[in-house]
Order: sequence, then C-alpha cells, then structure tokens
Amino acid sequence: MPKALQPHPDRALPAGPARDVARRIHASTKDLPLLCLHGHVDIGLFATDAPFGNPADLLVVPDHYVTRMLISQGVSPDKLGLPRRHGEQTAQAQPREVWREFCANWHLFLGTPSRYWLEHEFAEVLGLDVHPSAETADDLYDRIMARIAEPGFRPRALLDRFNIELISTTDAATDDLAQHASLDQELPGRVVPTFRPDAVAHVDRDGWPGLIAQLGKLADVDTTTYDGFLQALRQRRRAFIAAGARATDHGHLSAAAVPLTDAEAARIYAGALKGDVTAQDAQAFAGHMLYQFAVMSAEDGLVMQLHPGVLRDHDPAIFATYGPDQGHDIPVAAEFTRSLRPLLERFGHAEGFRLVLFTVDETVYSRELAPLAGVYPAVRLGAPWWFLDSPDGMRRFRELVTETAGFYNMSGFVDDTRAYLSIPARHDLARRIDAGYLANLVVQHRLDEDDALQVAKALAYDLAKDTYLS
Repeated sequence: MPKALQPHPDRALPAGPARDVARRIHASTKDLPLLCLHGHVDIGLFATDAPFGNPADLLVVPDHYVTRMLISQGVSPDKLGLPRRHGEQTAQAQPREVWREFCANWHLFLGTPSRYWLEHEFAEVLGLDVHPSAETADDLYDRIMARIAEPGFRPRALLDRFNIELISTTDAATDDLAQHASLDQELPGRVVPTFRPDAVAHVDRDGWPGLIAQLGKLADVDTTTYDGFLQALRQRRRAFIAAGARATDHGHLSAAAVPLTDAEAARIYAGALKGDVTAQDAQAFAGHMLYQFAVMSAEDGLVMQLHPGVLRDHDPAIFATYGPDQGHDIPVAAEFTRSLRPLLERFGHAEGFRLVLFTVDETVYSRELAPLAGVYPAVRLGAPWWFLDSPDGMRRFRELVTETAGFYNMSGFVDDTRAYLSIPARHDLARRIDAGYLANLVVQHRLDEDDALQVAKALAYDLAKDTYLS
C-alpha cells in the first residue's frame, strides 16, 4: 500500500514540557499575513496569471534544493529537465519522466528542509494524501495536473489563499519593469520589485559592456563615463521606487565596502569598457560600488540587503552547459567586521539608512553579526538564509544571536525562494521554530508567556513590516 502523507500537527515543535507552550505560541502566529520581501518568484507568474504548466516545472526543475540533491546522487541534469543554455538541443527528459525520477528518489530528501516544505505543499496546498514513490508517481502527476488546472489555483488567486500581504520579486538594474507596471493596475502595491544591480557592479563579468549600454538606454543617460554610470543607477533606482520597490539586494562574494577615489573608480570603469580590467581592479570596484550603493540608499531610503560569502557556479562544466544559477553555488568563509567598517563609520548611525545582513557562514553569527546589530542602529540581522533556512539552522541562529542582539534587531522572517508553492511552508516552519525557541525560554522561566507571544508576533510579522515598510 502507498505510504500515507499526513504531516503531524506538532511537527518541528519541541518535545517535553515546552510543547504545550509552543503549541499556544504557534497558534497565535500561524494565521498572520505573510510579508515576502526577499524573494525570487518570477514576476511573469503574476503578470500573465497563466495556469502552472505541469508538476515537474512547478516543483522540481526550478527548485535548486531539489535538483542539487538529485544531481549529487548521480542523476543527470538532463533527466531533471534543466534547460541547456543558448538553446542547445539535447534529449531532454519530458515532464512526466522528470517527475518519475523525482518520485523514485523521494527517500533522498529524508532529514532535509526540502522534505518538510514539500510534504507541506503536497498535503496542505495540493491536497495529496500519499507520499511520492516510483509506484505513485503517475497517479500523483495526474492529480496535480487536475489541481493546477483549477481557476482557483492561478498565481494571483494563490496570493489570497496563502495570505500573502506583499511579495517582492528580484529584478536586475537592466529590467524595464514593464510587467510590474501592467500588474500594478490590477494588484496595486501587492507585487513589488527589488533592485538587484550585481551584474553591472562586477566589471569582469561576461557581457558587461553590453549591460552598461543597456543600462544607459533604459535610464536615457550616457554611460560611457563613470559619472554617467552613477547617474544611470540613481535614475533606475527612482524607477524602481516608482514601481513600489522597498529594497535593494546585493550578492557580492565579499562584504568589503571600501570606497575608491573618484579618479581610481573612473580609471577602472573606463578600462573595463574597453575590456581591459584585472581581477584585482574588478574586486576593488565591486567593493567600491557596495559603498556607493549605501550612499544611494541613504539618499533614497531603499533598504540595503547584503548576502555575501557564496562562490557562484562552482562547477564550470554545469555553468558551461546549463548556465548560471543552477544550484551549484557553494558557501565560503565570510568576514563582516573589517569589511563593513568604512560603510558603518559613515552610515551606521545615519537616520533613514537600513542595512540587512544575511550569511551562510554560521561562524560569524555570534562573533560578528550579532555584535554589529547590537551596536549600530542601521543594522538588522536577516533571517537564516539558503543552506541555513532549516529547522536546526534556524534554532542555532536564535541561540547564537539573541543574547547579544536581542529580538528586535532582526529583520523578521523572509523566505528567499523562487519556488512559489513553498512560501507558506517556509513561513510556517519559521514560526514553529520560533515558537519552540520561545517556549523553551518560558519553561526555563527566562521569559513569561505574554512576552513570548508578543515576540513571536514580532518575529513573524511586525519586524519585517518595520524593517522594510516603515
């Protein structure tokens, strides 16, 4: 018989005397609206509001947590339906074949947050009652196809069903925001862009001069000079703000934000336009631009989000065949204290400036991030991100930062996902983990229950609203 799918009502809550308290705390937050202000859901989903295509394209192909696990066990990316770059033709698996591969390997996700999220999605979003397996794959595929064909399962309808109050997409500086403009007529202020200028800040990336020309065209500014480049960036930020943007997003390898002289920045910029730039100059310019983006955020009020410490596209063969952003990004050690000192010397106490810091390097939680947030009014700690947005990762985060930074120097939970259906599962897991952490403090008589209920609401909703929308 197929194994029944019945997520336990107490999942991820603590055992022992804290459980009853955790149940009450979770009950107080589970129905709060979701603020999704650091996400990567494609704006095209909402702009077109077209039905989802099939289970593979909805739940497997775009989810890097899923594909990287399967690839790590020897499953070919072609068997997972990953499109090859530049339209290269290959014997790519069909959606039902991709789904069968996923279901046959369902056991690989035991113990992972992906398993938790997917079980939540299957049971509570899709209404499924059996686990994936080789035997159930085709039946589940057909049942999901029927479900996603329902009018109430369109992307916009799910905003209401998921209780999403506000969701942000992540958009390059060279995106024209046309889909946001059209969508704002029908869902005013509910789906907003986030300004992600990484591609134009790294002068040694392939195709950088073309991106700079595109930036200049969109901004109607001459970007053949460094001054014109800065002017174009400010113009694009104004366009994003007009479209409802609340934040910027920066995924640099290093947190270094060290300004150059204008002359040195102009020299590197001019050389890069001619294709003449060293790795050292490119690194220096990226750090300089991180500082300049702080200058701009202090001017225009966009919240600055920084998540360094990831070596992108670690596998050159995967990058060459399938392109960037295929889940082959690997963390490296991060350093914040010295790297951010020039930025925080100038803006750490500046009124109207806010910097949200994320990391995938747990070693800096108590040593660097909590002390920084515990002294600079501008700094908030972002939620555990990427490899750390797991049950134990979130618990460790609370244990390592709270005693130094408290609860109110946090950003609140943000889900950081492009997998749309996983959003309610991710918020639910975070609320359960916070309920458990707070419940343990209550039963240890370190916090009374009324205060715990207040803090739980802050972590689930109030702090995100204050960080990004105040």
